[in-house]
Amino acid sequence: MNVTAIDHVNLRIPEGEVDDAIEFYEDSLGAETENLTRYESGEKPFFSFRLTEMSVVHIRPVADFKRPSGQNYDHLALLVKDSLEDLKQQLVDAGIDVLRESEPLGATGVAPAIYVQDPFGYIIEIKEDRLSGNA
Repeated sequence: MNVTAIDHVNLRIPEGEVDDAIEFYEDSLGAETENLTRYESGEKPFFSFRLTEMSVVHIRPVADFKRPSGQNYDHLALLVKDSLEDLKQQLVDAGIDVLRESEPLGATGVAPAIYVQDPFGYIIEIKEDRLSGNA
């Protein structure tokens, strides 16, 4: 097996909270919404947020949603080319609290990261991409 990247992640959210997902992932994090019309028409059971050319987060609204806990979910980590200081300010301006900051070890090594929580309880690690040279 020659894995090159994570293609997608599937997250469930409560039915009726699509606008909250769009506000967080698109408006606050800058991801592009995809297939929302197909979801709203009933053609697809989920819609997506494009993070990069090669990665998306699928969002599946469900009636029996249960918030994630430390027992069944920890976090999703995203590499960013942005300055974390600038990004922190953008998040605070959008009303999103930074839960913590650290320099965790991940697939690309150790780098500064901030952690936020989406409206559904999912923790998102936003980690500086030191390999790209654009951080």
